[in-house]
Amino acid sequence: MMKKKVLFVCVHNSARSQMAEGILRHLYGKDYEAYSAGSAPASIHPLAVEAMGEIGIDISLQKSKGLDELKGIRFDLAVTLCGAAASCPFVPNAVSAVHKEFDDPAGTSDMNIYRRVRDEILIWITDAFKDPDRMKEMQQTSVRLL
Repeated sequence: MMKKKVLFVCVHNSARSQMAEGILRHLYGKDYEAYSAGSAPASIHPLAVEAMGEIGIDISLQKSKGLDELKGIRFDLAVTLCGAAASCPFVPNAVSAVHKEFDDPAGTSDMNIYRRVRDEILIWITDAFKDPDRMKEMQQTSVRLL
């Protein structure tokens, strides 16, 4: 079975999308290829790296990427993680897209906020991607892009 390609997107690709990429790869890497990108990429926030390290997931070697760096890859699903769907970038090379809103911790130095957002993303990914058929359900109920 071919791995499904999932792209997590937010504006800066510095915290939420990076955490989601690391979590999906760690939990379900045998079924999914995880990517992340942003429309205005910045560097990965060190507190995001620290929060992920606390649960045994190392994202320190991941890098922030712009959507243009991934334009040659066709994604089965793009997941926008921005605070409001309207502020999230459009992903033209995805078959379908869903929006899952999480607070952006990047504007704070409060480690507890990073932990909370990390845990919320972890819980959602654990449930949403545990079975490849669940991804089919997300694709069927999502916005069709291609």
